[in-house]
Amino acid sequence: MQPATAKWYDRRDSVFVEFCVEDSKDVQVKFDKSKIIFSCVSGTDNIKHKNELDLFEEIDPKDSKHRRTDRSVLCCLRKAEAGKSWPRLTKDKTKLTWLSVDFNNWKDWEDDSDEDLSSFDRFSEMMNSMGGDDLPDLDGADDEHDSADSDDEKMPDLE
Repeated sequence: MQPATAKWYDRRDSVFVEFCVEDSKDVQVKFDKSKIIFSCVSGTDNIKHKNELDLFEEIDPKDSKHRRTDRSVLCCLRKAEAGKSWPRLTKDKTKLTWLSVDFNNWKDWEDDSDEDLSSFDRFSEMMNSMGGDDLPDLDGADDEHDSADSDDEKMPDLE
């Protein structure tokens, strides 16, 4: 039995751990207050994986979940104490060769005052701050365009 390769990242309310196993079967994830145990069989060679993690802080086992895809198993560990950052996933500072930080999803949320806003709200704010008064009136643009064209090249009316 060997450990599965895993990546993790931290958020305000949760910590995410992705076990990178393709074509996993018999997936078992056990959440305890201070520990997570993951096991599965993967690939056509039926390789058995088992990972045991003593967590940096406590989680809420009832509110933690996992989801299996063809390429991985993603675990969402709900923090027992939301708003507290985790500098590492494990209680012990020892480097685990199979565990790395998921820099594609990492975010320094402690300094981010916009964290409470949804992505859509931030997108809307950005669009509003860009302004929009300079945009041409599209209905009027067709009329101006038509008057500039010769009668031979008029576009058909689609209405």
